[in-house]
Amino acid sequence: MTNDEKRDAILLVIASIPKGKVATYGSVAEMASLKGHARFVGSILKKLPSGSKIPWFRVINSQGKISFPENGEKFCEQKYRLESEGILFKNNKINLKKYLWIGN
Repeated sequence: MTNDEKRDAILLVIASIPKGKVATYGSVAEMASLKGHARFVGSILKKLPSGSKIPWFRVINSQGKISFPENGEKFCEQKYRLESEGILFKNNKINLKKYLWIGN
């Protein structure tokens, strides 16, 4: 699989995450048949163009947290977008048992 094919597989998975749900970097990699490549998922998301329609904000870390520095601009944007979809935070953490999307 080429890097372009890997990127496309990752973006397809992220585009499939339903509103009101989240996925972890690791689960996105696994659903894209790239188990063990969670960091690659993060690198793909960092390269998204501004204004992309891909719901990048639905991808969080395995602890149920946003990976951006707390209270930074991107952190606040991601938290706002998730809350606007009905996802609740407790101590800046998302309940993965309730909100984790595990694919179709």
